[in-house]
Amino acid sequence: MTLTRRTFIAGAIALGLAGSAYAAKPLVIGFSQVGAESEWRTANTVSIKDAAKKAGVTLKFADAQQRQENQVKAIRSFIAQKVDVIAFSPVVESGWDTVLREAKAAKIPVILTDRDVNVADKSLYVTLIGSDFVEEGRRAARWLADYAKKQPGKTFNIVELQGTVGSAPAIDRKTGFEEVIKGNPQLKIIRTQTAEFTRAKGKEVMEAFLKANGRSINVLYAHNDDMAIGAIQAIEEAGLKPGKDIVIVSIDGVKGAFEAMMLGKMNVSVECSPLLGPQLMQAAKDVVAGKPLPKRIVTEEKVFPAEVAAKEFPNRKY
Repeated sequence: MTLTRRTFIAGAIALGLAGSAYAAKPLVIGFSQVGAESEWRTANTVSIKDAAKKAGVTLKFADAQQRQENQVKAIRSFIAQKVDVIAFSPVVESGWDTVLREAKAAKIPVILTDRDVNVADKSLYVTLIGSDFVEEGRRAARWLADYAKKQPGKTFNIVELQGTVGSAPAIDRKTGFEEVIKGNPQLKIIRTQTAEFTRAKGKEVMEAFLKANGRSINVLYAHNDDMAIGAIQAIEEAGLKPGKDIVIVSIDGVKGAFEAMMLGKMNVSVECSPLLGPQLMQAAKDVVAGKPLPKRIVTEEKVFPAEVAAKEFPNRKY
């Protein structure tokens, strides 16, 4: 074998090895999470971390502690680190245009999970993976309207615990709920206030509602189960029976809600699945491979009234 041929073969082997090493380079995703404000959010984080591990993805994880400025810093850090994909669940809807333009300029695709953003240029993100929050609000209201229909002539005075001000689920769950109850003479929202998606705030705001309106309240609509569970404590401390004196309608479908329903303290929970990890990993791989993705990937979900809670509880993963 000539020296030239040996050199050529050695070079080809070296290039092949380099190519294999390049091909084996793990996908790197930078993910900014809202925080750890609820059972739902904790399950969402676990799902994303577990899915990344199973998919062989390097995950750079940042907890924003419910502060938008922390998410902006995290996204800029991901851009500086030249990750392959940036994903995040935005704390609020607005105020993302500048940082997302920076990601686009760096040619790093952005995937939204769970929550939407309000930007003028929709090309600043590839897709949104998550629930239809407006439909969740509608489902909660439809259940309540059916419940009220069985008691004709009775007025249901509703107090509403909203999620984080400016967040997509808070805006949309309110919109969907109000859309369905509009014009229904039996259903009337008498007070509404944010409780920031947390149990502690849910309890605190419900206490204030009860002091102001007392026994005239007969329905609580909570934008998530954690706020509802906090409110249940306030209702009991006020000497009332949650689930009976005050009908509890909530959203998420976490284990804590199923436990409350089995105890007769909550009437219904509309599912909002946090198990988005596998879908996120697949979407990230597809976008890096140049495959087209739909602008919206909606998760399939159900409505769980108290009557089915005991049967469904063993199947719950979060």
